[in-house]
Amino acid sequence: MLDDSTKLNSLGFAKPPSETRVVVAMSGGVDSSVVAAQLAEEGYDVVGVTLQLYDHGAALAKKGACCAGIDIYDARRVAEEMGFPHYVLDYENIFQDAVINEFADSYLGGATPVPCIRCNERVKFKDLLQTARDLEADCMATGHYIQRKTGPNGPELHSAEDANRDQSYFLFSTTPEQLEYLRFPLGHLPSKHATRALAAKYGLAVADKPDSQDICFVPNGDYASVIEKLRPGAAEPGDIVDLEGHVLGHHKGVIHYTIGQRRGLGIGGLSDPLYVVKLDVDNKQVVVGPKEMLATRRVPVREINWLGDEPFDSRPEWHLSVKVRSTRPPHEAILRPLSSTEAEIELLAPEEGVSPGQACVFYETGGSRIYGGGWIWKG
Repeated sequence: MLDDSTKLNSLGFAKPPSETRVVVAMSGGVDSSVVAAQLAEEGYDVVGVTLQLYDHGAALAKKGACCAGIDIYDARRVAEEMGFPHYVLDYENIFQDAVINEFADSYLGGATPVPCIRCNERVKFKDLLQTARDLEADCMATGHYIQRKTGPNGPELHSAEDANRDQSYFLFSTTPEQLEYLRFPLGHLPSKHATRALAAKYGLAVADKPDSQDICFVPNGDYASVIEKLRPGAAEPGDIVDLEGHVLGHHKGVIHYTIGQRRGLGIGGLSDPLYVVKLDVDNKQVVVGPKEMLATRRVPVREINWLGDEPFDSRPEWHLSVKVRSTRPPHEAILRPLSSTEAEIELLAPEEGVSPGQACVFYETGGSRIYGGGWIWKG
């Protein structure tokens, strides 16, 4: 039986909140601000850290961004109001190298990348997490909507209580070691409304601040213009062809297209609608075909981060559910390991628009646990 002095606090440590230091990753938005305010009110030794990821000037003028300009000001103001220290770290060069450059190169390679996952993996949960350790924090807390639960073999990753806010797809690459150190205080909340109610309760000026939209360094979701700035001359024109190679039209650059796209192809007058089924970067071709050509059951996956209790390659197959896009529900699949970090995924029902560069995230069928995931590639 634990006595009062050894009871676990809300972050899972057997000591008073005042003796528990927690670094809060503050983006300047309502979610991370509520986390910081709540922990400060509970008496924790809170240190707020905000990353400046890209140019102030460009970001100040952009609504719905994060990690620059007005957001740094908002994070600092929350820290002042709640009375805890706040630091801004300049991570522009790291972000450029680890996230933006790969994003551009992936797009030019015909993939559809998800830079938010790489940012969590290579910046927030790597360098920022190390900074938290350097500050002698017991743990690091974020405003992500995901749950960390303690299982028989240690911490487990679980979907958020609110399925509409769940961010598990973007956090599949969290390693077991990182999970040991991380905390997600918002994952159990029933809705975003509950988060905003807490912000109002703490009197935070960001209580009604809109959620960030799009990828932070991509204004208005216009990927192509960003790629053209990063890689001048990359958008070379070419042909739009059918499955037999017949030229149906022309394009201004493969980077303007994504797998599954139907609109904006500029090849009207056909009896049946056509969709982008393949991007052939080497030949500068956008390949189009009927909708049924988009359906696939086999998905090659690599760079797997496994969060199961046994080694990934300890079994010939795993029966789980997978998400191949952030906006889709998980569907049942068979995972066949090729090594500890590669697998062939067989979807029990075919899915349309499976695209290289997207993540394939593994879920417990009928449950909330996340078993990691990997990156879809061409195979």
